[in-house]
Amino acid sequence: MKNRCAWAEGQFEDYVEYHDKEWGVPVHDDKKHFEFLILEGAQAGLSWATILKRRDGYRAAFANFDVNKVAQFDEEKIQELISNEAIIRNKLKIRGAVNNAQRFLEVQKEFGSFDNYIWQFVNGKPIVNKWKTMGECPATSAGSDALSKDLKKRGFKFVGSTIMYAHMQACGLYNDHLVDCFRYHEV
Repeated sequence: MKNRCAWAEGQFEDYVEYHDKEWGVPVHDDKKHFEFLILEGAQAGLSWATILKRRDGYRAAFANFDVNKVAQFDEEKIQELISNEAIIRNKLKIRGAVNNAQRFLEVQKEFGSFDNYIWQFVNGKPIVNKWKTMGECPATSAGSDALSKDLKKRGFKFVGSTIMYAHMQACGLYNDHLVDCFRYHEV
């Protein structure tokens, strides 16, 4: 049996697969960054398991995470999403996702890609931590603090430091797999 990060042990199959194949792998694809921006924002105040179980619902509701399409969502589409039981039906989070799509496009225009923008907060390479227990892993970092502050200045919503640290972990800007996890050296 493989050693995994404690948060993935004993979870449902998709959760374990997410840990084993996706979490912490460096992302350089803007579509994937946008997906995690929506999902991490939706997670605020909820468990990741709650969001992961609805990932397919989010994919369908948010045009397969096509930022150009989501940026064009109008009030009618927003109302449709608010009644969509396949996603978290929080008005502020849904409106925030549409707003963030519009801001995301502005960042792409300014930096050439969202990827170019976000990776500057870790000097272009993953920060590899050496946590032995989940208790050692922080909820924020200097990088997530700076990213959050800058995103807020640009008008993004649901981008607090804790949410952005989770985004940075998921997208491999930080390798926060525990040192005894089989994925630690793989990513």
